[in-house]
Amino acid sequence: MDWDNARIFLAIYRIGTLRGAAALLQIDQATAGRRLAALEASLDARLFLRTPGGYVPTAAGELAFAAAERMEQAADQLQRQMQGLDHRLSGAVRVATSETVARYFVMEAVRRVHVQHPDIRVTLSTAIQLSNLTRREADLAIRNLRPDNPDLIYRHLARKEVGLYASRAYLEAHGEPRLGTAFAGHTLVTYQQSVLPGWSDMFCGEPTGNGRIGLELNSGLMIIEAVVAGLGIGELPTHMAPDYPDLVRIWPSRSEPYDLWLVMHGDLNRTARVRAVADAIVEVFEEGK
Repeated sequence: MDWDNARIFLAIYRIGTLRGAAALLQIDQATAGRRLAALEASLDARLFLRTPGGYVPTAAGELAFAAAERMEQAADQLQRQMQGLDHRLSGAVRVATSETVARYFVMEAVRRVHVQHPDIRVTLSTAIQLSNLTRREADLAIRNLRPDNPDLIYRHLARKEVGLYASRAYLEAHGEPRLGTAFAGHTLVTYQQSVLPGWSDMFCGEPTGNGRIGLELNSGLMIIEAVVAGLGIGELPTHMAPDYPDLVRIWPSRSEPYDLWLVMHGDLNRTARVRAVADAIVEVFEEGK
């Protein structure tokens, strides 16, 4: 099985469309189609059923996926191990985190890296979804879940908390919610269910069943902006609230803690450029405690 063809097959399997796989791998759709056809010809098997909803793996496709995934794991392991021997303070380091963590912590860390090591190039990806470090989607990740994969190493960065906030204009128009009413008569701003399932079921220990979900978002920064704009009540990190003087904290005694962890694959622990970025991130968080 040719690895170049196999990696395209894996992308199609995971995303379900030829166009999406091509975009992920930064190749044109026609090339992805030719590569898939070449792989099917070499295996003398049809790997996908083409349906209106996307590419659905056949039984042969499921078998091919298992083999291709093992190839991917071996290739990724080799590349990580080679990187682990790299002592140059230059090259690319990929960091994955949320928008809010990037805004309040990682940007400053990147600035310090650029001052000390100008030949290091940081690629920053911001999303709620977790990046897969084993598949090398990122070199470093900041997560609010401690990993349980034995191949990953991690360091606790900080314990933060979220509280309930609304804008002054919202509270003047609607008043403050009463404890024990499950936000009856109030509008809530929250994450989309597809992004964080169950997030909107409870805010700071108070059920939300009687409230109205007015806006669902997939961005932590947009949730802050929506609450500041008076669109509803939201859970926001308390360390960010002072930057928005129009916000008012509701029920100050109520909060929910969360932890932040810096995670990397063990094979990259001795890569100089990755360590330099990791050390800068740790330094910024230490100063912010």
